[in-house]
Amino acid sequence: MIAALAFVALLCLLVMFQLALAFGAPWGQFAWGGQNKGTLPVGYRIASAVSILIYSFIGAVALDKAGVIELFPAGFSDITMWVVFGYLVLGVLMNAISRSRPERYAMTPVALVLAVLALLLALGVGMPQQFSG
Repeated sequence: MIAALAFVALLCLLVMFQLALAFGAPWGQFAWGGQNKGTLPVGYRIASAVSILIYSFIGAVALDKAGVIELFPAGFSDITMWVVFGYLVLGVLMNAISRSRPERYAMTPVALVLAVLALLLALGVGMPQQFSG
């Protein structure tokens, strides 16, 4: 459960970051390839808002997988957590090859930590075992 809580806490920080970007924070060099220094153009600001929805869904899947909440049908979170892990591994790669040095140095470690935590969740490490009788 610690992995799930750490995972969701880090996602919450990303939600706040994306929310700030969506509302015009001048941190464009840290997101979306780092091509836009300062405030993001409208299209990327909308993408930041959409990413908040994605992060929220991923957080719900993680909490469901860890047994903190019961939101999805049986087995859904087991499969979806593996998809999330793959998505986050892709995020590590995309951040690592970013042309933006600030994005590469700030976001690659964040994506890597999230990917490792997602792997632990997908594997069920540290979670109580479900027994059926």
